[in-house]
Amino acid sequence: MMAGNMERFVSEGKGNGLRALSEIKAGEVIHSCEPYAFCIAKDFLKTACQSCLKRGESLSRCSQCKTARYCSVQCQKQAWPDHKRECKCLKRLQPRIPTDSVRLVARIIFKLLSQSESDQEELYSIVEHQSHLSDMSEEKKEGLGHLCTTLQVYLGEENHDLSQLPPGLDPISLLARAAYGSDPDTRPEPTAPHNTSQGNATVTS
Repeated sequence: MMAGNMERFVSEGKGNGLRALSEIKAGEVIHSCEPYAFCIAKDFLKTACQSCLKRGESLSRCSQCKTARYCSVQCQKQAWPDHKRECKCLKRLQPRIPTDSVRLVARIIFKLLSQSESDQEELYSIVEHQSHLSDMSEEKKEGLGHLCTTLQVYLGEENHDLSQLPPGLDPISLLARAAYGSDPDTRPEPTAPHNTSQGNATVTS
């Protein structure tokens, strides 16, 4: 949901943006939306509910993968559609847990593969997301290649479905999109001075 005094625009080479059409008051909500996909950062897997993100020290653990945790039965049921295929992957690799970006891209892949025709707007939002592969150094591209190998190992038997992904959304480009949005080390060097702010979460839609 976007405030009426905001408009969306596309900046060539940079992706989507929002700009104000009139003055914005302090504390005013300018945009809100549900994430297409998300995953709990590795450092918080034991202390955050995988559905509502509520923090706690006595969360219930998924009996299958032993990794996902939930604050209630309701949250566990609500999270199951997104966790079902992920659960098999995590269970097979136990006790190893892949990196955040690998788990996030796996969740995106599972959602893309289960998407219906009515979800085309969400699909378009992923396609619009810049991968910035052409801007990355060979060293960073090589790093993405290693992540792609890890993703394939993590997906296991789910790999045979990758040919059904929409055009332009192959695993390497999805990893580039996810890494560019959340890991500053994968971003190309700026060509001009600019300001950035780094928080503990990145939301893309």
